[in-house]
Amino acid sequence: MKNESKKYANWRREMVEKQIMSRGITDRLVIDAMLKVPRHLFVSEALIDSAYGDFPLPIGEGQTISQPFIIAEMTQNLGLKGHERVLEIGTGSGYQGAILSQIVYKVYTIERNNTLFLQTRKLFDTLKYHNIVTRYSDGTQGWKQESPFDAIIVTAGGQQIPEPLIQQLAIGGKLIMPVGGNFSQELILIEKTKTGIQTNNLGACRFVKLIGQHGWGE
Repeated sequence: MKNESKKYANWRREMVEKQIMSRGITDRLVIDAMLKVPRHLFVSEALIDSAYGDFPLPIGEGQTISQPFIIAEMTQNLGLKGHERVLEIGTGSGYQGAILSQIVYKVYTIERNNTLFLQTRKLFDTLKYHNIVTRYSDGTQGWKQESPFDAIIVTAGGQQIPEPLIQQLAIGGKLIMPVGGNFSQELILIEKTKTGIQTNNLGACRFVKLIGQHGWGE
């Protein structure tokens, strides 16, 4: 068991050094979180040996776990300091939420697929990630009762940023989301100010569809 733990720790260190730090990720909070979270527990047993590779992996239900770099990039661009309440849209296997949980005060995450919702909540409990609050719902509607949020991260692509999410973002907060068509999107970062929204395009990406009332149809 100890050798197994050491093996995965070595794989994580190699992932961080070769895939993340070498591409310009410098935020120490993000780096430390990715060194700590056992990514191999967020994929199926059959894919464990591929868990730390530089590519996305299927997690069932037509969904994927994003490649490590894109998770690091999205997290770093939120500029988190540690005190924040963050909303995640699209829990998936839970890896992005787990990374956030190592950085911020509390993570609120929404998943619309019941199978993924149940298995990921169980994994969070097993790993004792007690600062992650989960909800089975349409993520495009956000979580109004818990708003405003200091940051929002959307892990699926839509044609535009859902208006409820913009409304639920705190003044001074940042939201990151893939925006575009079916097969390719641009990674868009917005910051909400007292006078409006500032937008920054971070470049091309490819994510699964954001399904829901304010996303793609069922």
